[in-house]
Amino acid sequence: MIYRATAGAHVGVVTCSPQEPLRYVFIHGPENPDGEWQYDFHHRRGTIVADRQRDEAITLDAFSITPPYQAGALRGGTHVHVFSPDASRLSFTYNDHVLHERDPALNLRNVGVAVPLQAVTVEKHHPREYDGSHYCVLVSRTTPQPQPSSDEINRAYEEGWVGTAGYIRQDGSRQRWALAFIGDTRAADGTTVPEIFIVDLPEALEEYAKAGDAPLAGTATSMPAPPAGVQQRRLTFTHSRRYPGLVNQPRHWLRASPDGSEIAFLMQDEAGVVQLWTLSPNGGEPRQVTRTEHGVQSAFNWHPDGRSLAFVSDNSIMLCEAKSGELVRLTARTDSAPSADAVVFSPDGKQIAYMREIDGFNQLFVVAIT
Repeated sequence: MIYRATAGAHVGVVTCSPQEPLRYVFIHGPENPDGEWQYDFHHRRGTIVADRQRDEAITLDAFSITPPYQAGALRGGTHVHVFSPDASRLSFTYNDHVLHERDPALNLRNVGVAVPLQAVTVEKHHPREYDGSHYCVLVSRTTPQPQPSSDEINRAYEEGWVGTAGYIRQDGSRQRWALAFIGDTRAADGTTVPEIFIVDLPEALEEYAKAGDAPLAGTATSMPAPPAGVQQRRLTFTHSRRYPGLVNQPRHWLRASPDGSEIAFLMQDEAGVVQLWTLSPNGGEPRQVTRTEHGVQSAFNWHPDGRSLAFVSDNSIMLCEAKSGELVRLTARTDSAPSADAVVFSPDGKQIAYMREIDGFNQLFVVAIT
């Protein structure tokens, strides 16, 4: 056992550091929940447990909900915490308690990062406030009512780190840190169209503590703002396609190739079949990778060498050659498909882990890459 929650709290959605020392990070719900305070999108936190110190749980994100709000702390709940490829920092999605109390419609999902700038100690005026090990900021910007046909979004989610060491900009320089995420835009007719956005992040840790045009900690009427110079940039423009936008089903997270040159995502083709596509972090036209009549049925991940990806298609685990889109069936087709949640390569790239429901419970499986 890695960790057991106490005092009526619950934990879940575990991810693991890709580098030593081995650490686990997961959602932690509130202790001693009651009628006024229980688990919700805006009432949860990240918790880190080191494999060699399982008796010591560290709270990732500090929580400050009494004004003046504190920069480096957050005012809500974090979710799906993912280590950067070098395991030095983490990304997460976020919902805000302060704005939820004002009007739930203002509590928009956003993307944030936790960096090892400094631990954050909160001056506590509320019994639910707490300290955190990392300096946390939001890096996306949302608005409750996006202007139709604009780059404004009202939801940022399903983010992914770009490259093991960032990506190469068009001018040949390296952008060391970046996150790609899905942002919900609004079409001219008012419908929601998910598009890809990217945000370039500072290399120097102290830059995360510098406020831009709005307070890092947020206000009573506004979400915490990104640091100075951190601006999201739209990469896809699909409103005019027959089937606009990325798909939400199967649920998937944007995943960049190890060299950072391609961001993979799922979108329907002109026949309405869900296919795998890639796009440069510098923008341009998306490239359709797969052309399978069966469609892609799951989230996906890149092989460590960047030459292939894995996902579920035709109720089988498939290995997909990144350049040609050629599919290799690794498991026999079954009446029910493997779980769509995750298809993951081992660090050495020799095996793929996935889940399948057996007698009502998800079980773990691995298949060798031949």
